[in-house]
Amino acid sequence: MISNEQPLKQLLGWLITGSKGGKTRAQIIETVKTNPRNANQIATQLNVDYKTIRHHLTILQKNRLIVPVGTHYSTVYFLSQPMEDNYSLFEQMASRMDMAKTRIQLQH
Repeated sequence: MISNEQPLKQLLGWLITGSKGGKTRAQIIETVKTNPRNANQIATQLNVDYKTIRHHLTILQKNRLIVPVGTHYSTVYFLSQPMEDNYSLFEQMASRMDMAKTRIQLQH
């Protein structure tokens, strides 16, 4: 487990709850956690455009939340070890995102 989880908490806050694509990135993280997949499989499972998935995978990879294994089309994505070790922190962030969504829906 990362000894100082604050930087990861801030990163997840920005990538998951603080930006427009956060919901998609959260879905990718959840998908890869349960079953590592390639970009096409993720796009199919989430019913999201392949190029959109590639964009979010690049962001997650640059921020070291996922790691690619393989080359080109056979690349399979896994959670990084720090993300695996701190998955409960991600779950907290995702839960906050869901609660905020519920509040917005109740207001309308």
